[in-house]
Amino acid sequence: MITLTDRARTELDAYFSDKERSPIRVYLAPGGCSGPRLALALDEPGEEDKVFEPGGYTFCVNDALLERSMGFAVTSEVQIGGGGGGCSGCGSSSSCCG
Repeated sequence: MITLTDRARTELDAYFSDKERSPIRVYLAPGGCSGPRLALALDEPGEEDKVFEPGGYTFCVNDALLERSMGFAVTSEVQIGGGGGGCSGCGSSSSCCG
């Protein structure tokens, strides 16, 4: 099951305000200094996905990832559709983007 916080829903509403809503994939992205991390991308669900529809948005998660990652949260340090800045080295006070 996937739930959306009020802030996540507000960010998604803002991002999709001028475009058609697309399904959102939760996936395991290769990591930098901290190892793999969960990430989001616009993508259609496949046969090996579980689909969730909280708050009018469609999320898909691969079955294998879902079994391994029960109880996870996806958080963002950058607002959807905005942000900027770049990555900096792992030795700095900024986060790694590897």
